Amino acid sequence: MSNLPSENPRNKTLGSFIFLSRWLQAPLYLGLIVAQGIYVYRFMLELWHLLHDAPTLAETAIMLSVLGLIDVVMIANLLIMVIIGGYETFVSRLNLRGHPDQPEWLSHVNAGVLKVKLATALIGISSIHLLKTFIDIEKHSEKAVFWQVMIHLSFVASAVFLAWIERIVSVKPEAKH
Repeated sequence: MSNLPSENPRNKTLGSFIFLSRWLQAPLYLGLIVAQGIYVYRFMLELWHLLHDAPTLAETAIMLSVLGLIDVVMIANLLIMVIIGGYETFVSRLNLRGHPDQPEWLSHVNAGVLKVKLATALIGISSIHLLKTFIDIEKHSEKAVFWQVMIHLSFVASAVFLAWIERIVSVKPEAKH
C-alpha cells in the first residue's frame, strides 16, 4: 500500500497551514472598512460645504461639488465590492443566503467576476474625474487633459479585455462544442 501525497501527515499539516494563511487577509479588509469610514466623513464634510456655500456658488461650482460627492460614493462602492467580494472569495463565506440585503452579484462572485466589476467601477470613477476636468477645462493644460483621456481609455480597454478573458475562461466545457 503506497502513501499518496495527500495521505502523508506532513503534507496534510502543511496544506492546512497554507489554507489557514488566508486569514492573514482579514485585517486588510478591516483596514478597508476604516477607509470606508473616512470616505463617509469626507462625503459629509463636502456635503456640509455644499449646503453652506450653495447660495453663493455659481452653477458650475455646484456641479463640480456634486460630481465630487458622486466620486466619493463611487469610491465607497468600489471599497464595498473589494471588502465583501474579496472576503467572500479569498477568506471565508459570509453565509448570507436568504438575507434580504444580500447583494445580487455576491451569489456568483469569483476572482474573475470581481476583477471585471472593479475595472468597471474604476471606469466610472475615471469618468467622473474626466467630466470634472471638461467642466472646468480652462484650469487644465492640454497635455493634462490628453493624459487623463488616455488613462481613461486605458481603463476602458483593460475592462473590455478582462471581461473578454473572463467570458472565455468561464465558458463551460460542454458549451464549447
